[in-house]
Amino acid sequence: MKPETDADLDETDRRILAELQADGRMTNVELARRVDLSAPPCLRRVRRLEEAGVIRGYHAELDPVALGWEITFYALVGLETQKLSVLEAFETMVSGWEEVREVHMIRGGGDFLLRLVARDTAHENALTARLTGAAHVNKVQTLQTIRTAKGLVGVPIE
Repeated sequence: MKPETDADLDETDRRILAELQADGRMTNVELARRVDLSAPPCLRRVRRLEEAGVIRGYHAELDPVALGWEITFYALVGLETQKLSVLEAFETMVSGWEEVREVHMIRGGGDFLLRLVARDTAHENALTARLTGAAHVNKVQTLQTIRTAKGLVGVPIE
């Protein structure tokens, strides 16, 4: 089913999305209470939003440092060519690395922006070397985060 458009969402749908984005673990009964619906119609709306692809999934947000991933860094990667086969091969390759948490094809300043995690500086250096040595990679610029002042997931629900 194709994702619904913003125009297809009513105020109740938006309230449901805002509540679930803030706390995806709440029960349907609690969600229904918060959006002023009874439980069955609330569950039907949630299922419709899931089936339409507006709600893509649920997850727990983990503390990377507590799990031994001391470093978060970004890599701006430029490729030798923008041939579709090369772009797709690069995406497939880095998407298979557990340390790569996000892969974005970008416009301007490079071809891809990656967010990676590393256990320590040696691991970060090894990942950077792995990137620079990959086929068709022309340039890699890494940016290590010092701290994150804001890190919201999702999007504004208006």
